Amino acid sequence: MSESIFNAVTAYGVWGVVISAFLSCLLVPIPTSLMMLAAGALAAAGDLAPLPLIAGAFTGAVLGDQAGYALGRRAGPPVLAWLNRSATRRKVISRAEKMVDAHGGMGVFFSTWLFAPLGPYVNIVSGATRLSWLRFSLADIAGEAIWVNAYVWIGYAFAANIAEISQMMSDIIGILVAGAVGLAALSWAIAALRAQRALTVPAMSPAQSSSLTSETVKAQDALAE
Repeated sequence: MSESIFNAVTAYGVWGVVISAFLSCLLVPIPTSLMMLAAGALAAAGDLAPLPLIAGAFTGAVLGDQAGYALGRRAGPPVLAWLNRSATRRKVISRAEKMVDAHGGMGVFFSTWLFAPLGPYVNIVSGATRLSWLRFSLADIAGEAIWVNAYVWIGYAFAANIAEISQMMSDIIGILVAGAVGLAALSWAIAALRAQRALTVPAMSPAQSSSLTSETVKAQDALAE
């Protein structure tokens, strides 16, 4: 973990983590997860109070997610068009869209903590696709509670080995994001295949159905004889 992250948390305290959590949910590239690990380690040393830290980080994250959802709700198409100018972001947005389309509120829930790098994009996509605000909010609140508590308490518990823990967590997140992308793509492909099959199977008219039933009965009678 970079010494600059420790210095930032030491200098700005809980408010630094709150602002970081808020901005990172709006696509600002801030390593909030690492800041929470560092803050947890500082809490273990007695430099920060754990409960105000958790409450502040949670509030900042939820407010940031709500802002992202509102942005997508009010100006989704132009915002997504602007983000899609970047090839890298275009791929991430595609993954976020597949996650929301396939899993709805559960996609939001997992994007806040298990697949956190997708979270800010999922917020905007959720608003743009008119996912229910209540459904979004309930999933978001539950997920952020897990995200904040997990990182703060891991930092608190492993303060003596915070550098190794932060590297391990970064590696795990990378693996999980790759897994999420694969699952979302698989779910989308299965849904598309089912929809295609439903369209290609012709519906029988009543006359055809009656004729088929009659032929089946005749065949059964012939076998019986």
